[in-house]
This record gives sequence, C-alpha cells and structure tokens, in this order.
Amino acid sequence: MQPQANTYSSPDSLDPQKILVVEDDPDISKLIKMQLQDQYKKVEVANDGNTGFKLATDFNWDLIILDLRLPGKDGLQLCRELRAEQNYVPILMLTSKSGELDHVIGLESGADDYVTKPFSMIELSARIRAIFRRMTANKSAEPTSNKLTSPDHTIAMDLRSHQATKNGEPLDLTAKEFDLLSYFMQNPNSVFSRAHLLNCVWGYGHEGYEHTVNSHINRLRAKIEDDTNDPKLITTVWGVGYKFS
Repeated sequence: MQPQANTYSSPDSLDPQKILVVEDDPDISKLIKMQLQDQYKKVEVANDGNTGFKLATDFNWDLIILDLRLPGKDGLQLCRELRAEQNYVPILMLTSKSGELDHVIGLESGADDYVTKPFSMIELSARIRAIFRRMTANKSAEPTSNKLTSPDHTIAMDLRSHQATKNGEPLDLTAKEFDLLSYFMQNPNSVFSRAHLLNCVWGYGHEGYEHTVNSHINRLRAKIEDDTNDPKLITTVWGVGYKFS
C-alpha cells in the first residue's frame, strides 16, 4: 500500500530537526525522504529493524518514523527497546492496518502517534509538526527543578537522568509510565480526567483511547503503591478521574 503523494511546502523557514525513517518499502521511504528533506536538517532512511535500531542508538534524532512491519526487529520490538534507552526520542509509527488493536499495541509500546497507510504527505507532515510543537511546549513547561519528591517522600524522580526511585530503590518504569508519574507529581492534588491525561501525556492523535490511561495507571500503581487494592498515591475520584495525593 502506497502513501498518497501530495506535494507539501512548509511556509516556515527550515527546521533544524533530524529525522530517522525506518521503513522497508523502498518506494514509501524514498517518498518520505524526498518530501521531508527540504523541511528538515537531516532525513536518514533504514530499510530494516536491525539497521534502524543501530542508527537510532548511535546518533541523536529529533524524531523516528517507524514502520510496524519490518524485517529483522519489527516495529513494536524496536519501539520497546528504544523506550528502554535513557535518551527519549519521539516515535511516529506507521501501520498498514486500521484496526484498533494495532494502534493500541503501538501506543502501549511507547509510540507518540501513529499514521495508517495509505497516508498523504500533508497528513504525515501535520503529525510531525504537531509532535515537534508538543515537545517544544513540554520543554517550556518543564519545572525549574529537575528533581521531584512525593509529599510522603517515598517517591523521588530525577527528570534529567530519567530515573525514579521508591524508598531509595530504583523503579523500572516505561517511558510513558515515567511521563505519567512526573505529570502527576508536578500537579499534586489536582484531579485529571482520562481525556485530559491522554492529551497532556500522550498528545495529539490518541483521541478515543482513554482505556490506555487506565492500563498505564494500573501498571504504575503496581510499581509504586504498597497495596494496589487500597492505593494511597494515585487515587480514583469516581466519575471524574485521577489525582496524585
């Protein structure tokens, strides 16, 4: 399945971002590179998962466009392994299926957004710009301190090193669990709906997947709560949402 070729010219000046495209279809990867290389500083292509992972970890990228179906490491495996790395990079996943399950699995694996094939370059460019806008907004909204501590002093987070501990012991958090916990800890005692958390932590393109918030909160509770049947840190406000107490 081919993306719909639409010529797109950005009205803005050239952006400095560097983009890695991991796509095994040479026609699609060539089209994406051709359309994006005039807008961004560097666009590099890998045609299999193993090469993609090496390039992704050997160099610094501002965005990775990642196909779901790849030879070698598939897109989901590559996404999970990249999310285990300390350096966070946004991932835009390409999938040839429109089924909800594929989208949910991709988001659960740590993808920031997805585009379903066939796609237009106008849509792809819009999704890319939305991700970069969100990253810029997140940086401007970063707390003055890189260290966060829960009110009961059991949970500590270092945003710079992307590490979290409970009672001094390291917490094994996925990238999205880390983002979710840091958002809660930066906004203690504020009640957030699932839709709000989905928009602020996951961002554009995730509408309709509020159950993703539920599954992440359940896994996060299992890692930070003493008793998941009686959570004290992340509590449920019935009919409204969740808050970090």
